[in-house]
Amino acid sequence: MNVFLKLLFSFLVGGALCVVAQILIDKTKLSPARILVGYVVAGVLLGALGIYGPFADMAGAGATTPLTGFGFLISKGVRQAVDEKGLIGALTGGLTAAAGGTAAALIFGLLAAALCRGGKPKR
Repeated sequence: MNVFLKLLFSFLVGGALCVVAQILIDKTKLSPARILVGYVVAGVLLGALGIYGPFADMAGAGATTPLTGFGFLISKGVRQAVDEKGLIGALTGGLTAAAGGTAAALIFGLLAAALCRGGKPKR
């Protein structure tokens, strides 16, 4: 039963983040791109302040899958690289931390484009 509650909590947290984004899209004049960037920046700021780490540990994939999780990953990578390499880590840490996920997204996108038929849909 404990696993079920963790999955349910993760689903609810991820859903709540999506609901907030949808409300911002519907009720404000912000473009979806600005909202997405805001989510990444919020993840970076909350990660840098040490708030997002415990939240991500508690919520699991519900907190790490949305774009706030990507921002948290960047801040975590920068913090680790600065601890290891000094000031130059501020420039390389975010790239190193996010490289695996970014590479996977590019490869799977390329595979999907190669395997799926493009063009206009038939009516």
